[in-house]
Amino acid sequence: MDLFDHYTRDELKTGAPLADRIRPHTLDEFVGQDHILKKGKVLRRAIEADEVQSSIFWGPPGTGKTTLAHILAGKTGAHFISFSAVLAGVKEIRGVIEQARNQRRFNNKPTVLFVDEIHRFNKAQQDAFLPHVEDGTIILIGATTENPSFEVISPLLSRTKVFVLNPLKEEELEIILRRALSDKDRGLGNYRANIDPIALK
Repeated sequence: MDLFDHYTRDELKTGAPLADRIRPHTLDEFVGQDHILKKGKVLRRAIEADEVQSSIFWGPPGTGKTTLAHILAGKTGAHFISFSAVLAGVKEIRGVIEQARNQRRFNNKPTVLFVDEIHRFNKAQQDAFLPHVEDGTIILIGATTENPSFEVISPLLSRTKVFVLNPLKEEELEIILRRALSDKDRGLGNYRANIDPIALK
């Protein structure tokens, strides 16, 4: 059920795509989104203090929504569950809620539930989260490429904080590309790959 079980460091070194291998592991490695992740900003403070509240990450593909969830998974002391709204229905939601209840009952741990593409859930599926967000059984983190004002039901939206992720700037993309080319552990550094500076632009 947990996406992040697949991302061990050994696996990333051997056969994973380059984009997965160079995925940031920490906030300091994360490139872009300074308006919410720069030192002192609300979301960064919350992640570093392990005090994240239910939130929606809204932005176009490639802006770091899932990467932030990876980083959050590594930082939180809470139980962490992740799944995609494309593959899950009400039955799966009930299953993860039961896991969250058990964590709270037996381990006294909250559960952070990351839902990728939360806009794919219909009203009934989103309704299923509501009482458990309200009573603190889960801390819901949703990722969406669609405007949550139209795609997330109002009662759920009112109980979350929306963070907007912007398209990466040209200079930020260049930083990521140069890192991929130079990193000997996770990138292409051992291949001594070069790229025309003009091509970087």
